[in-house]
Amino acid sequence: MTTKKNIESIIAPRAAHFVGDGFRVHNFIPSGNQMGAKRMDPFIMLDYNSKFYFPPSDKPRGVDVHPHRGFETVTIAYEGSVAHHDSSGNSGIIAKGDVQWMTAASGILHKEFHEETYSKAGGDFQMVQLWVNLPAQDKMSTPKYQALDNASIPKHPLDDKGNFLELIAGSYKTEQGAATTFSPIHVFNAHLKKDGKADFDFPENYNTALLVVQGEITVNGEAQVKGDHFALFENKGTAFTVEATADSIVLILSGDPLLEPIVSHGPFVMNTQQEIIEAIEDFNNGKFGNIPS
Repeated sequence: MTTKKNIESIIAPRAAHFVGDGFRVHNFIPSGNQMGAKRMDPFIMLDYNSKFYFPPSDKPRGVDVHPHRGFETVTIAYEGSVAHHDSSGNSGIIAKGDVQWMTAASGILHKEFHEETYSKAGGDFQMVQLWVNLPAQDKMSTPKYQALDNASIPKHPLDDKGNFLELIAGSYKTEQGAATTFSPIHVFNAHLKKDGKADFDFPENYNTALLVVQGEITVNGEAQVKGDHFALFENKGTAFTVEATADSIVLILSGDPLLEPIVSHGPFVMNTQQEIIEAIEDFNNGKFGNIPS
């Protein structure tokens, strides 16, 4: 039975901090409203680089080589451009509208910098990095990489007025998103013109939230959510409506919680402390491979 899903809390962006020198982010998961890593399980981290102008630079800003194990990183580009390299031999450019879905799994080394042309020109930069936890049985699987250029991401029209959903992962009605996932999750970008509407219906137990990347919206005709704010939904009811009060882009997240232990240490997310120790030892012993300079 379809019942209304209401907002539990609206979370303003925390003070920004830099990751490396190229990503100025507000953390919403796990730090927003002190929700912790389990409240949005399997989404265990969300850093939001709200729109920020970087001046021109001959030396690209970013984050040098660092490891990951036990989860997936999802980078969604709204403005700006990032060049990516990893120890599995994958490299590419994440341009405006693109998504990079990297499965670190058993271990990967990774670096990401502002793409050279963008860096030299400067400009607005706006991105989301999302960490999606892997089920215990998949944490030590082979790393993989899904480069989702914007043209490959299905666009589901909501009406004949230009409102649509970008289906990054999961499904909407009968249409499937671009990414393959290890557990049931939905990741959409809703592109809504002023007065445009989108209706959603997710299982009651799914952890569900949204981030207003641009514009301003109301939810269920009641709660107002401003730009750069995050709305966490109750685990009651299934359906809600988003209506734009200005031209808007809204990131929608909903996922079936894994309900497994979460033990994290920096870039490692496992199920036990012993597995964290093993990850650190493997990294120190060079078992994550290398990235040519």
